[in-house]
Amino acid sequence: MTDRYVDPKTEQLIDAVVRTYQNDSGTNFIDVVNLPIREKVLHILENIFELLFPGYGGTRYITRENVRFVVGDLLCHIRTDLTEQVALALQHQCRIKNCSTCDCDCMAKDVTDRLLARLPEIRELLKGDVQAAYDGDPAAKSFEEIVIAYPCIQAVGTHRIAHELYRADIPLIPRIMSESAHSKTGIDIHPGAQIGKNFFIDHGTGVVIGETAIIGNGVKIYQGVTLGAMSFPRDERGRIIKGGKRHPTIEDNVTIYAEATILGDIVIGAGSIVSGNAWVTKAMPPGSVIAPSAPRSKHRDSG
Repeated sequence: MTDRYVDPKTEQLIDAVVRTYQNDSGTNFIDVVNLPIREKVLHILENIFELLFPGYGGTRYITRENVRFVVGDLLCHIRTDLTEQVALALQHQCRIKNCSTCDCDCMAKDVTDRLLARLPEIRELLKGDVQAAYDGDPAAKSFEEIVIAYPCIQAVGTHRIAHELYRADIPLIPRIMSESAHSKTGIDIHPGAQIGKNFFIDHGTGVVIGETAIIGNGVKIYQGVTLGAMSFPRDERGRIIKGGKRHPTIEDNVTIYAEATILGDIVIGAGSIVSGNAWVTKAMPPGSVIAPSAPRSKHRDSG
């Protein structure tokens, strides 16, 4: 490295910044070689989307004649790259837990192969999501418009991929994927959430779906909807106890309108309608219509 002059004021600033790195873990990545690389993970995600929606990204020209070659080439790249990143994520977890017995490379290959084997089923689920969007939005002109332009497909498609890795207990990578979709679409779906068939998020901005939420088939939600937790149990030291069911279960064919908030481990019964701006903390039976209370005016005597 070429020597260069650094003025004393800058030297002091360098020392001050470097001191903040001492006895620190988790917020700096110095000497850490076993972490997945965010940009590589997102590139893998783009390649998976090319398999799910061939020609979607415009990066590869796909015809009936070359489709098998393109699919094979994508699969090979995804298998190699995802195995590498999953192995890094597992190695990072082992480092934290001081584990020296896991065969992270072998586990990574197995997890990657299981995800790839699920792609045909994930593609069928996404076909249903596209159909639900087309049926649920009178402004939709075509399936192509929905796939290319609608944020719900980006968010839900990413979730269906990330959820498979979450179920396999892969650290870091599912959240890298889901938070990338969140930043692009404004739709925040935790990779742990369970989502059924034919799911449609209309408009989408501000939607939040928590880790232990369960959503049935044929559910439609609008912008600003929150499926959140009511409260968090704490241990004797006041720290949040992680794990356990804490988010709502939404049964089949429920519609949730804009800005509704549903909190806690409760069930919204099949076929129910939750009105806009409703605040729901109690379970509702099938076929319910849930609306916010009408506002009341209070007048004060001036005399």
